[in-house]
Amino acid sequence: MIEKTIKITNKHGIHLRPSMVIIDEASRYKSDITITRNGISANAKSILELTMLAITKNSKIKITAEGEDEQKAMKAMVKLFVGNFENMFNVEREG
Repeated sequence: MIEKTIKITNKHGIHLRPSMVIIDEASRYKSDITITRNGISANAKSILELTMLAITKNSKIKITAEGEDEQKAMKAMVKLFVGNFENMFNVEREG
């Protein structure tokens, strides 16, 4: 099991769209991935649990990964949070 604590700097916090990105990324791994805020934990693969954490800007969260691919899973999760989900809206548009 590995853990990392991160401060949320995204100005909108973690609302529905970033939660969907988290779920999409977390679902790529076999490991159990948990996000904890203020002592309340949520499965990173559950939209209901993630949104109930009400993660706002400047919140501190703990990410925990446990399983056979925990190192890769943690690296991916940290990249999302540290990158402030900047690539989550990169979609092709007809123009």
